[in-house]
Amino acid sequence: MFGRNLNPVAAYAEVGIGAKVKSATPHQLILLLFEGAASAITVAKLHIERGEVAQKGKLISQAIDIITNGLKASLNLEAGGKLAEQLAALYDYMARRLLSANLENNVAALDEVSKLLDEIHTAWIEITPKSGQP
Repeated sequence: MFGRNLNPVAAYAEVGIGAKVKSATPHQLILLLFEGAASAITVAKLHIERGEVAQKGKLISQAIDIITNGLKASLNLEAGGKLAEQLAALYDYMARRLLSANLENNVAALDEVSKLLDEIHTAWIEITPKSGQP
């Protein structure tokens, strides 16, 4: 009808994510970034296995963007001190590994970054503020 073949499930998911973002606390936004990067990497691995180069590249680029322009950009290097500096360096490392994974179809590199993200994500979950705190 409108000249586009829309996927209703994808449209519903997009609306759901938009609603989560609008109502999320800063802490929850970081959790969403971790989840988005992990999801992109997981799906990129499937595209590597299927030989779908363009889709793989798009998802790895999305993961790199989330890590560098989301997670790393959210760090407060002044207030966070050495920990924030170390996280920034780790995020840079992850982005380089993802770039390498993209160029070489390296599933092991994707797995490595997934594991690192999962460890930080788990720690972030453990420091979730109690209700009523930002």
